[in-house]
Amino acid sequence: MTSTRTPEQRSSQPWLHQTGSEIQRFGTVRQFPIGLSHDARMYSCQRLNQVLADTQILHALYKKHHWLMRGHTFYQLHLLMDKHAGEQAGMVDSLAERVQTLGGVAVGDPRHVAEITRVPRPPDGAEEVPAMLSRLLEAHELILADAHEAARRADEAGDDGTNDLLVSDVVRTGEMQAWFLAEHLVDTPLVRT
Repeated sequence: MTSTRTPEQRSSQPWLHQTGSEIQRFGTVRQFPIGLSHDARMYSCQRLNQVLADTQILHALYKKHHWLMRGHTFYQLHLLMDKHAGEQAGMVDSLAERVQTLGGVAVGDPRHVAEITRVPRPPDGAEEVPAMLSRLLEAHELILADAHEAARRADEAGDDGTNDLLVSDVVRTGEMQAWFLAEHLVDTPLVRT
């Protein structure tokens, strides 16, 4: 907003309670000079926004489970959940910025995220630890399956940046995190065989 105040009228008071018009609708892409067709950018934005919404929910689940850990592996899992949450938070930012780079609008409002995520909602209360770990694994698998397919299609459309982000960040990080979680669900004795 450009100030129409004269130098004598200017002050350090912020201009509060401003409203504006929506200048780009969700689900559209602007033309950017990045060497990709409108259709390729539109497809990538749609797929990235789905992965983004699901990843935001996965991040929130990791934080919830971080707080709610219990039992003899509390300390290790409490730290692991926080580490994985931090990695997911970084991925959320990378996914959103890729959508913006393609000329789209990244899904960001938590209410909008809740409308489009495919990750099932957990109970509001605390679950047993194996159920929490299984819930995280199911969310990872859903995101990974989507990321694999979206990466293939982005590659076919010539969208190397989206393919790289999905493979290098989403798939590699998700597979590693899923491995760490799954190993905690192996029923082995702690003291002797």
